[in-house]
Amino acid sequence: MSSKIPLVVLVGPTGIGKTEISIKLAKKLNGEIISADSAQIYRYMNIGTAKIKEKEKEGIPHYLIDIVNPDEEFTVADYKEMATKCIEDIYSRGKLPMVVGGTGLYVNSLVYDLNFIDVAPNNDFREKYNKLADKYGNEYIYNKLQEIDPDSTNRISISDRKRIIRALEVYNETGKPMSKYYKNFRKYNENYDIAMVGLTMNRKRLYQRINIRVDKMIEEGLIEEVKNILDMNYSENLNSLKALGYKEIISYLNGKKTFDESISLLKRNTRRFAKRQLTWFRRDNRIKWIDYDDFNDKEEVIKYIIKYIKYTLNLMD
Repeated sequence: MSSKIPLVVLVGPTGIGKTEISIKLAKKLNGEIISADSAQIYRYMNIGTAKIKEKEKEGIPHYLIDIVNPDEEFTVADYKEMATKCIEDIYSRGKLPMVVGGTGLYVNSLVYDLNFIDVAPNNDFREKYNKLADKYGNEYIYNKLQEIDPDSTNRISISDRKRIIRALEVYNETGKPMSKYYKNFRKYNENYDIAMVGLTMNRKRLYQRINIRVDKMIEEGLIEEVKNILDMNYSENLNSLKALGYKEIISYLNGKKTFDESISLLKRNTRRFAKRQLTWFRRDNRIKWIDYDDFNDKEEVIKYIIKYIKYTLNLMD
């Protein structure tokens, strides 16, 4: 009998339907859900992050949603620590822990044995490099990182200013490249028996779903939500408000883009984000990919995933 904790991990690109599928799985498998979404951790950011509504939870407990304010610091190391405690607590109560989300680094912090360096934030350093990026573009600070830590630039997107600056900060504070602390990046976490499932579908169909989803967010009041957050005196320069769905609306509210331009940009950026998510997750060959197009309907998808999870984790009926 394995002493490892059984863990279900459900991943996939934004707009694929992870939330709905995860609820159905949790109900069938006596599970509880831990979010792996770096935007849903923030309070007040509901519509733009497609945060699950209370009624949609159908009584299934959810964790690591609405845990910090938009101006509070929250690192991947924080996520790993909190999620690990959630997993252990859920399992101790005889339930099945399920990690669900599309933030690759959050997922990897759990399924791999990652070394996180405990470097406190240096706000002066961050402000300096944010100003440099504002003035010269992300490429400027990305090139700086490439000079000192080329391995990290293979892992961090040129558009991810926050993580570029964090990697520069780690080097500045420790004299060692961040990649040194990620040397076990592909060493599996041996504490868990893991069943990893990835959702995918025809790219054109996914992009149509994303476009419709953005339109729905606007209908539900995304612009009003962003206005309200800014009215609470949260700075538009916060990392949280540079998240997808917020930076585009802020550029409209600031008069930098027309309404149509900002919506078009949001749709395009979301499609590109979905593509990057798929690229990220396809690196992990433990993921069992479930293509919606291979099934007649959602119920068939659910049945197949349940069968796969039970077999992989050796769960008894």
